[in-house]
Amino acid sequence: MKQITQDLKDGNTVLEEVPAPVVKGGQVLIKTSRTLVSLGTERMLVEFGKANLLQKAMQQPERVKMVYDKVKTDGLKPTIDAVFNKLGQPLPLGYCNVGKVVAVGRGVTEFKPGDRVASNGPHAEYVSVPQNLVAHVPDNVSDEEAAFTVIGAIGLQGIRLINPTFGETVVVVGLGLIGLLTAQLLVANGCKVIGFDFDRQKVSLAAEAGIMAYNPAEGIDQVKLVENITNSVGADAVIITASNKSNDIIAQAAHMSRKRGRIVLVGVIGLDINRADFYEKELSFQVSCSYGPGRYDDNYEQKGNDYPLPFVRWTEKRNFEAVLQALCTGALKVKPLITERVSIEDYQQIYGNISAAGSIASILEYADNDGPLNRVVQLNNNTFSGQTGVIAVIGAGNFTSAMILPSLRKASASIKYIASSGGLTGTTLAKKYNIANSTTDYKTVLDDKDVDLVLITTRHNLHAQMVVEALEAGKHVFVEKPLALNTDELKNILQAYTANPKTITVGFNRRFAPLAVKMKQLLGSANTPVNIIATMNAGFIPQNSWVHDMQVGGGRIIGEACHFIDLCTYLTGSMVKEVCMNAMGVNADEQTDNASIILRYENGSNAVINYFANGSKAYAKERLEVYSQERTLVMDNWRKLHGYGFKGFSSLSSGQDKGHAKQFELLVNGVKHGGEAIIPINEIINTTLASFAAIESLKTNSWVTLNADL
Repeated sequence: MKQITQDLKDGNTVLEEVPAPVVKGGQVLIKTSRTLVSLGTERMLVEFGKANLLQKAMQQPERVKMVYDKVKTDGLKPTIDAVFNKLGQPLPLGYCNVGKVVAVGRGVTEFKPGDRVASNGPHAEYVSVPQNLVAHVPDNVSDEEAAFTVIGAIGLQGIRLINPTFGETVVVVGLGLIGLLTAQLLVANGCKVIGFDFDRQKVSLAAEAGIMAYNPAEGIDQVKLVENITNSVGADAVIITASNKSNDIIAQAAHMSRKRGRIVLVGVIGLDINRADFYEKELSFQVSCSYGPGRYDDNYEQKGNDYPLPFVRWTEKRNFEAVLQALCTGALKVKPLITERVSIEDYQQIYGNISAAGSIASILEYADNDGPLNRVVQLNNNTFSGQTGVIAVIGAGNFTSAMILPSLRKASASIKYIASSGGLTGTTLAKKYNIANSTTDYKTVLDDKDVDLVLITTRHNLHAQMVVEALEAGKHVFVEKPLALNTDELKNILQAYTANPKTITVGFNRRFAPLAVKMKQLLGSANTPVNIIATMNAGFIPQNSWVHDMQVGGGRIIGEACHFIDLCTYLTGSMVKEVCMNAMGVNADEQTDNASIILRYENGSNAVINYFANGSKAYAKERLEVYSQERTLVMDNWRKLHGYGFKGFSSLSSGQDKGHAKQFELLVNGVKHGGEAIIPINEIINTTLASFAAIESLKTNSWVTLNADL
């Protein structure tokens, strides 16, 4: 299928051929008929992409500090690699989509195939959208009218926040597409509406819709005009839908407001606010968040948990429905706003010179063909028949892009597939790393007899199921940590492993880092007890992130601290037998990311893992201290190793290397030429059980003994 994307590195807008998405649980698969180009938002993205690195940095000064801190802790090259990897990720354009439902995911009951719907899907021939971001289109509303639903909801949410009453005077600053829709909805709400814009065409369109519209460039003093119209009272409310870096707009909004007036920002402007302007009139100011309540809330958007209507009357979906109702009754008229209709194949008519475009609303049209969905796109003609060590990658997220694929390329891996849920990121990475096929259906990978090794890099809740399926398909498996989220998942994996004796490798890469290997060598093979203090300055992740969700991410102890449990096991040469964990805070629970884990090993070794999320990002992320036989090793952030009490060794430095390259070199060679797994399966199981035991210890406030018999 075709999809429009934006390259943030060079600013090019591209019509990409990508595999069609597979409908997920709780989602609706839609065949697109029309999409609306949001010229303001999309122009901003195109212009950002075309800017040079210095200009990009000036637009995002807060990210410059993050880059500077990363250089100090990780070094220059890893930081540059991370920045360019981020810029190299394509951005899907568009969020105003209309089409027909072709399939629904598990748990969806409101929609069925054949329904006409509006959603926030991108400019693509097929989109899979969560059900709470989809709304039915009334029969008398055309597809191109319905394409205005989502952008109309943005304006409507701004109106909800000012809470206008019948007869109030409301000023709309900026009569672009959102401003024009906002002004019309205010008129329908019984308000007297004054609009300002410097574009003569937009002012004319607003006037035709019954709005008192003016062009300040014609010598109009906006503040005095509002005072005259309101008999010196001032506007009851001001909605700012303009996009301008100037601070003058917010100052003028304050001056034209009445006492205790309301100002809501929908657009993007300078916000250097003069306190006196707001103090004297007791003005209220609020920034509107996109489509309405539920936006950016995974529980609402991704999991489909609606807010109860008696308590949250207008969610983003209900705002969609309200806009569609306004279109249905004629209260909102959008056809006069359409300035061009373009086939998706001719998208450059819009994007080729978008910065100079004088359009108000551009509609993209999609062909009405009923051919089969193509969920595999072939990118090259590489042949794999008869080869050994052929790889398929499932998952195309940041870590896959930044670390796994570059490491596989260094290892000269033969990659036949990359699978991604949406198809776009996988296709982009396939082109970059010479991967033969991009797919959205990972089962295609499992059915291909050429594939020997499957790499699983998806969200954590999918790991165990995919590991089992890959083993049952006769594939070797590499899975990014964690292997499983609970003992039931681990049991299922071990049953599949017993029945299908292929290798399982978990991405515990740190044991392969050069400094870790050197530490192991210096400690020797006597298997004498050691003391270890490991510190992970993990960094803060907001509590609403999927990582903290115990059903999806497993929390940061199971999902990430397991790295250091494995590293301690590698260095001690023994297995964990008991675990105790303590967490910071009065109400600490299993979702904690500020905790200390104590590990007792069978050979008498003792390890303490301090996993903290409340430290400074300017400080090193990882540190390791090992004490043994009156000797001490101190490893600092995988860049420096100091030894005390060792004959012939005092220090070693290197570029930051956490072992990824060596891990994949060994993995690829092992699958190509045969041999044992690069990490013993009993150690993988022991580490996984130890991470579960840490959570249990926190719940029970006691030491937990590992039970190897699952």
